[in-house]
Amino acid sequence: MGWNNGLILIFSLQFFLSNVYCLHRSQFKPSFLFGTGTSSYQIEGAYLEGNRALSNWDVFTHTRDGSNGDIADDHYHRYMEDIDLMSTLGVNSYWFSISWSRILPKGRFGDVNQAGISFYNKVINAILARGIEPFVTIHHFDVPQELVDQYGAWLSSEIRKDFGYFAEVCFKAFGDRVKYWTTFNEPNMVTKLGYMIGMHPPGRCSQPFGNCTYGNSSLEPYIVAHNIILSHATAVDIYRKYYQAKQGGHIGIVIAATWYEPLMTTTADILVAKRAMAFNQYWFLDPIFFGNYPSVMRQMLGPNLPTFTPEEKTLLKEKLDFIGINQYTTTYAKDCIHSTCVIDAFDGNALVLTT
Repeated sequence: MGWNNGLILIFSLQFFLSNVYCLHRSQFKPSFLFGTGTSSYQIEGAYLEGNRALSNWDVFTHTRDGSNGDIADDHYHRYMEDIDLMSTLGVNSYWFSISWSRILPKGRFGDVNQAGISFYNKVINAILARGIEPFVTIHHFDVPQELVDQYGAWLSSEIRKDFGYFAEVCFKAFGDRVKYWTTFNEPNMVTKLGYMIGMHPPGRCSQPFGNCTYGNSSLEPYIVAHNIILSHATAVDIYRKYYQAKQGGHIGIVIAATWYEPLMTTTADILVAKRAMAFNQYWFLDPIFFGNYPSVMRQMLGPNLPTFTPEEKTLLKEKLDFIGINQYTTTYAKDCIHSTCVIDAFDGNALVLTT
């Protein structure tokens, strides 16, 4: 990619060290951060307490198989126990997310929920008191259901204003202590899981990618991604203009970065591995660095892929201080343009079979 700036932080790198017998913390520089991470919906519970409103996940899980996050790990009530346990692990950083529904139950159309502000203040103060550095994610898959009902959330460009407003509320309330911000956690997964295969809220998709009541898997994921990318740029622009200099923090984005290798050493499979990378991580990173989507996406998607205006390209330019990488796996990629195969629903628009 030829990126010449940006600090790459690896938040979640899963690997095996089967032959490493003597690895000590003393081998790392004192500034090296060992951490743990969570997301608000997965741990907080208390889904209707403290004036919190329903999120898209609350509605989605309550209408599926009955599994839900109403209580989850009960972190809302037991956060001090959790932080004490964190401290005993010896970690010196904690990556967590802010529940949009707990801070702005009605988005920018309602009041800031002071009970939500108070909760996160207590969490931040408690971890800092134990020498743990907070890394805060503004969006980790959840939005207020109010915004879904009003205009379709990420399907509408209207959400860019809401996200910018939410981000600024967070900067104002917590930025004096939070020095590391991520706008989005895995926006490529939000897009694919929610709007391509329909496994996450709002459960929208179309054949052959999934069996949903509503949605268009060949169009909607690219509208959603476009709005997320511009929402990211909006939040970073606000932070840099009004908060970064006085608060001294950093802001970036976290991508789920599956690595693709060609299944065979054929030219077609070598090219499809690169194509799969473009349709996964470069989909979100190229606009931020270069002001446009990967050319192979434009070639394959045509008018289904939105375009950036000159003003939006200017807004996007180098809108990050670091890239976060969540790297879970490497997969083999087989070309489905020049050979017969059943395309992978998750990477289907790239015409690839993964294994």
